[in-house]
Amino acid sequence: MFPRNSSLHFFTLILFATASGAAQASKDARPLALDDLVKRIREEVQPAKAMDYMRSVYATDRFFTFPSFQKTAQYLSDTMKSIGLEQVEIVHPPADGETQFGYWTMPLAWDARSAKLEIVSPGVAPEQRMLADYEQTPASLGMWSGPTPPEGIEADVVFVSREDLRNLEKLDLRGKIALMDVNPAGYKWLLVKANAVGAINAFTENPNLEDGRQWINAWGDNGWAFTKDSTPLLSFSITPRQFKFLRNLLKSGPVRLKATVDTRYYKGSYPYVTGVIAGTGLEEVLTLAHTSEQGAQDNATGVAAALESLATLNRLIAAGKLPKPRRSIRILLMGEMYGSMHYVASNPSRIRKTMAAFCVDTPAASYELAGTEYSFHLNPHVSKDFTDAFILKLASTYFPTVKRPWHEKRFATGTDTYLAEPMVGIPTIWSYSSSGVETHHNSADTPDRVDPRSLRDLSVVVASFLYYIANAEEPEAVWLAGLSETRGYGEILKQASAALDSIDKARDVQTLSSILADGEDRIAYAVDRERQAVMSVLRLVPDSRKTTVDALLRPMVERLKDFAETQRLRCNAAAHRRAQVFGYTGELKPMRRVRPDQAEAAKIVVKRKRFGTLPLDDLPREKWEGQPSGAWATVPTIALYWCDGKRNLAEVIHLTEMELGPTDFNFVAYFRFLEKHGYVEFVR
Repeated sequence: MFPRNSSLHFFTLILFATASGAAQASKDARPLALDDLVKRIREEVQPAKAMDYMRSVYATDRFFTFPSFQKTAQYLSDTMKSIGLEQVEIVHPPADGETQFGYWTMPLAWDARSAKLEIVSPGVAPEQRMLADYEQTPASLGMWSGPTPPEGIEADVVFVSREDLRNLEKLDLRGKIALMDVNPAGYKWLLVKANAVGAINAFTENPNLEDGRQWINAWGDNGWAFTKDSTPLLSFSITPRQFKFLRNLLKSGPVRLKATVDTRYYKGSYPYVTGVIAGTGLEEVLTLAHTSEQGAQDNATGVAAALESLATLNRLIAAGKLPKPRRSIRILLMGEMYGSMHYVASNPSRIRKTMAAFCVDTPAASYELAGTEYSFHLNPHVSKDFTDAFILKLASTYFPTVKRPWHEKRFATGTDTYLAEPMVGIPTIWSYSSSGVETHHNSADTPDRVDPRSLRDLSVVVASFLYYIANAEEPEAVWLAGLSETRGYGEILKQASAALDSIDKARDVQTLSSILADGEDRIAYAVDRERQAVMSVLRLVPDSRKTTVDALLRPMVERLKDFAETQRLRCNAAAHRRAQVFGYTGELKPMRRVRPDQAEAAKIVVKRKRFGTLPLDDLPREKWEGQPSGAWATVPTIALYWCDGKRNLAEVIHLTEMELGPTDFNFVAYFRFLEKHGYVEFVR
């Protein structure tokens, strides 16, 4: 029996329970501490599922034709839906050999049904006659290889040595197939000039794989992909064992081969797939991994890890073990560079709302092999960001639990990390490792070499990175700024320590003056970059709170400046002490290096026209004037990123050298070349 006022007491209890439940729900909705989040994700990750994803992607992509890419895309779409992702779609960018996104020209679609290369004469043993069979080993045919008539063609093989490369275009290869122990893709335009019917690749990144074939995935005349103006030469790849055999045959006289190739070029599409774990707000974080390659480690493992990362998060959210994140978490699985370029160009509003990205172009190799531990490539300095400090904190939180080392690496070109550049503006971390036994772009890159433990580690790190940022609020933003501040002290100290070491080794006053100037510049550069990293967390904060949080961050920046000034004074004092050893008692003044092109560079201000790098694939090689393709070259790429239409080229050169070190690269000639061909503008 209830006492008097029992209704009131009961109602009070209900209110208390409801309030307590709401408070608990509110507490549970708060982002987890990083170590708790990592632990929860690790318990849920299912490496066996990731291995299944990897095998399925490998099964179709290993044939590297555009119809096989369509099959992979359909599998990925079905899988995304099955793990509960929303807004799943297959997107079909044109594969027409002419449409550009950024300055990258989309490939022409290509299909291969069969291809064989066999020795006609001299007579050899039956087991040695067949040099290449696409249906048995897809990598024995180069991607975008041209076709032959149905009956095939016969041609003599000619060995083109490394010494011959200097005069390759002058060789008479009419009607012949060039046998090369360097990757022929880099010399295709010269093979065209020499009238070769094709090339046989004998180059390999790992000669110890005597029965492995290096995959040739570039066959454009002016760059990577085959475009509408490229020449349809034959392209094969043989094993190191076969190369030795052929070379010995050639020593005894002519060798005649028969090629029978059924391939075609056509206007098609280069599909990619995307989907999301929907958040409560409009912003997103992104993970991307590339499909459309022949290997398990490169890059079916990256695709599998990205899938399992989102599958894990979705299971945790569905089970109520993680709250729905504030920001959506998007996965993008596409052809390397070409797919992401289309995605960026086609989704400008979404790109502006994407807070960070994780690029998973990553093997998952054996724990037992040296070099297979993970390295994390950070953002380019122009885009220094809190994600740099955060990924290192995440790695130091997780990897000790599995007793595995890890490494920090600076920004590198070579994959979709260009997303971090200012014209795109998505800070991007890239994880990488070697495959232990080097199988990069080799037919030996097979699923049996994938270690589920590595795939587990990769999935845990990717999922933790994505979810923490996706669910970060103001307290987490301030914490991330603190991580960046702590890392900043170390980065400033690195510059000071390098200067102090050089000061101790100086042998004259002039050298001391130069070292002092360089040290001061590098310390000033470091504090400016680390200031940017601290302040970058503001993008996680609602506009209504930015002023308040900005006030919390300013003391961090001031402490970094004070620390930098202390280091500058240390270097100055050390330099003066060292000068006294040489009997110099005057004032030691910094003496800065003046580049020969500095005055001319100061008159040039470069304005970029399009995002991304400059592969020059739409410009005939004869017009390159000896300039490098900007597709992967580090120095011109970093310089391009610093060009904002306001800095003059002398400033750009200085910043590039602060990031990469001194270089003799002719920046003025390179950017004048770009301006002449319309890739950039000069602000007058």
